[in-house]
Amino acid sequence: MKHPILLLELLIVAYFSDSQAENSFSQYWEEHIDLLHPPYWLAAKASPLNLHQTTMFMKLMDGNELSSHLHSFCKQANVVCSTNVVVKKTTTNDTTLPPIAQWNAIRAEYDRVPKEVSSRGGLQFFRESMMKDGGFISVPDLRDPMSYKSFLPRSLSSKIPFSFARIKELKKIFGVADESNMNKFIQDTLKLCEKRPNRCEQSICAISAEDLIDFVVEKFGHNVRVWSTENVDGSYENVTIGSVKLIHGNLSQPPALCHSLPFPFQVYYCHVLQKVKIYDVDIYAREKVNHMIMACHYDTSTWNPNHLAFKLLGFGPGLIEVCHWMNENGVVWTKSLG
Repeated sequence: MKHPILLLELLIVAYFSDSQAENSFSQYWEEHIDLLHPPYWLAAKASPLNLHQTTMFMKLMDGNELSSHLHSFCKQANVVCSTNVVVKKTTTNDTTLPPIAQWNAIRAEYDRVPKEVSSRGGLQFFRESMMKDGGFISVPDLRDPMSYKSFLPRSLSSKIPFSFARIKELKKIFGVADESNMNKFIQDTLKLCEKRPNRCEQSICAISAEDLIDFVVEKFGHNVRVWSTENVDGSYENVTIGSVKLIHGNLSQPPALCHSLPFPFQVYYCHVLQKVKIYDVDIYAREKVNHMIMACHYDTSTWNPNHLAFKLLGFGPGLIEVCHWMNENGVVWTKSLG
């Protein structure tokens, strides 16, 4: 049963939502992170819902009536509720790029991915020795397939049944059909988030901006540095390598790597792994310069022997270091030395 009063309230408060929601994220950031401002693209992912809208949607969710207002919820919260959506828009105007890859997050297993297929469209994993000034490398698709989606406020995301055991309830909330791309995205994300971490690995799936900030503070304290790839220029290109600068080389203080996952709302898979170095790399793509972040793992002994990196590079766990780019909306956190 629909509530006309609730619906009217939602329409009214939509006019007053612009600054209040953004200020809520900024305030939480300022209270916990000793950096003046979050990265612009991370701030853009703050939920656009203000307190009044959040309260109204919480009432609908508690009454199992959110589906009756799904269109309004998805539009105002800037989340994905289409049953078969892959891409709403991209962050590049380059129409020469091929269709966007469905998911570029670093997955846990690649048991059935043949080498000749996985190497198409750029090298996803490579050796540190391959990154020399003046050299060449083939860059994979750096784009986030759903870069536009926002976080949900923690008060709402905490009510979402974020569990594979309750996937039917979750799909019902967002109107996701069984035979759809979004259904596959949801399954993959939940499996990754519920996967047991490797030895010496700490991981979390942050389903709100507050969860992400809390995780960072727990691991590093309030004084942190934030690193991210500047843009998606160079995707699917053979690029020239420019300067390669080590920006985090302390193997005793591992960074946190956070990858954006495909899901109706913004979710980050963050993990802290031992013996990781972070580099800032300039690449020259079609006469444009992109400043990219590269992570190199020097302890691969606990990785799956069927990991795509070993199929591409021809070695096994613990025998080589493995490097990869941080894709669009990916972020690296390190403890600030200042």
